[in-house]
Amino acid sequence: MDSAEKTTNGSEQKSRKFLKSLIRKQPQELLLVIGTGVSAAVAPGIPALCSWRSCIEAVIEAAEQLEVLHPGDVAEFRRKVTKDRDLLVVAHDLIRKMSPRTGDTKPNFFQDCLMDIFDNLEQHIQNPLVLQSILSLMERGTLVLTTNYDNLLEIFGQQQSKPMESLDLKDKTKVLQWARGHIRYGVLHIHGLYTDPCGMVLDPSGYKDVTQDPEVMEVLQNLYRTKSFLFVGCGETLRDQIFQALFLYSVPNKVDLEHYMLVLKESEDHFFKQQADMLLHGIKVVSYGDRFAYFPGYMQELAAQICRQRSPDADQVDSTTLLGNACQDCAKRKLEENGIEGAKKLRESDDAGGS
Repeated sequence: MDSAEKTTNGSEQKSRKFLKSLIRKQPQELLLVIGTGVSAAVAPGIPALCSWRSCIEAVIEAAEQLEVLHPGDVAEFRRKVTKDRDLLVVAHDLIRKMSPRTGDTKPNFFQDCLMDIFDNLEQHIQNPLVLQSILSLMERGTLVLTTNYDNLLEIFGQQQSKPMESLDLKDKTKVLQWARGHIRYGVLHIHGLYTDPCGMVLDPSGYKDVTQDPEVMEVLQNLYRTKSFLFVGCGETLRDQIFQALFLYSVPNKVDLEHYMLVLKESEDHFFKQQADMLLHGIKVVSYGDRFAYFPGYMQELAAQICRQRSPDADQVDSTTLLGNACQDCAKRKLEENGIEGAKKLRESDDAGGS
């Protein structure tokens, strides 16, 4: 393990160590799964970004102010968001309530509520350290998907002159290109994006076209078999029905996989129980500290450590190629060329000796 001494927001973090099995990964071997914790660290001034619960509460508040939800329904959903554990079901019911009775996703008032609570996101980016760390990994071939509705990463990347692209699962062609590493700065939103009502998910059945498509499912599930997923700012992602349908249900031998999850260590007992539980899914749980303020600095140092492991040929590979295969193909061609050249010289030497 390697040590890191961090200072974040004026708070000193004790010397921490990183798992060598993680920091020795090539960036292109990783797939980042971004949760609400990232948005909360970047834009703490927007309560809706802090958690799924906060997001739903903010949507209910906006729906009440915009008068797009009956007062009786407002009271009922406030009760549900307080008592119900499965917030995804609550969100699904809330979206349905503000959508046409036909079940269509467009038009719907849910999008208006999200646009209201996520208004002027670019003005609320206060701590871009985590986003910069993620961009540095993307630049070197790391894939990124998110369960978030917001596009903070894309906004920040565009400010850094990166050709960011927001993707959702409705576009099969783009999803396949992203999964194969052909869209370097693509961010896959598995729940959709608040700016695009057509791509937003009303419930898991909304992805039947995806889950019943053998080509798409094979490509996505192959990522879980071949990439190391790094869950960042994620709380209940493994309980997310969409994530489960895409990656977990049909992937055998999960205990043989090697994935990682960065978490806040709120208590010793809960943390070590979580470690034991997640190992059953092939996930190594790692703490960035016992304070959320330590998260950005830890992520920055972790990304820096991983980026040092990048392949010498990584910068020479075109962004429209799959980095891993391209590097292997180049090496193979060089070996073949060297072999042919060596054989040619040997024949010339033999000919000279026999004349």
